[in-house]
Amino acid sequence: MTNRSLNLDELLYQYLLDVSLRESALLRQLREETAQLPVARWQIAPEQGQFMALLVKLVGAKRLLEIGTFTGYSSLCLAGAMADDGVLICCDTSAEYTSIARRYWRQAGVEQRIELRLGPALETMATLERSGQGESFDLIFIDADKANYPAYLEHALVLLRTGGLLLFDNTLWSGRVLEAMPESADTRAIQALNRCLKDDPRLDLSLLPLGDGLTLCRKR
Repeated sequence: MTNRSLNLDELLYQYLLDVSLRESALLRQLREETAQLPVARWQIAPEQGQFMALLVKLVGAKRLLEIGTFTGYSSLCLAGAMADDGVLICCDTSAEYTSIARRYWRQAGVEQRIELRLGPALETMATLERSGQGESFDLIFIDADKANYPAYLEHALVLLRTGGLLLFDNTLWSGRVLEAMPESADTRAIQALNRCLKDDPRLDLSLLPLGDGLTLCRKR
């Protein structure tokens, strides 16, 4: 027994997957294809995707926003968990990687629920605000350029409804958040975000040791 989070070695992690992961054949195929890319480390963990899909179902989320889509694993999990009338807006800058995502969305039959917007996500979020979509999203998942995480937070709080969920990926950053004087702007931004979220009165908060660190927030 222990009163703190476990450190999962390879055997225990494999056991976690064996007894809990319900990954479809299509999701596994996407994960395996993505693993062949030079930036495969951008892929979220499969158990994280399953957890986020469960959150969609728990809150009955119908309007979702994803910042950073890559090859589409997380969006496939989110869209698959929505009702047929749900809408997921995906923001990314890469037509190359999102072309893989589109292919899998079509195969999964969820393409009609997803709207892909290519371009800087901060501009897309500002456009959504100007078009009157503030406080209209049920869940926002942020997994993009880390240097902009603090800025994404402020835009997300405008777009998210009261009681909606905000998720930040990579908030443990493979342990680099422990660096005292980090040279990386990404590391400094994640450290700044974590410090900000700790005492932000606008949010309820839990940082989960899931994947590379997943911070789950609820807008008050």
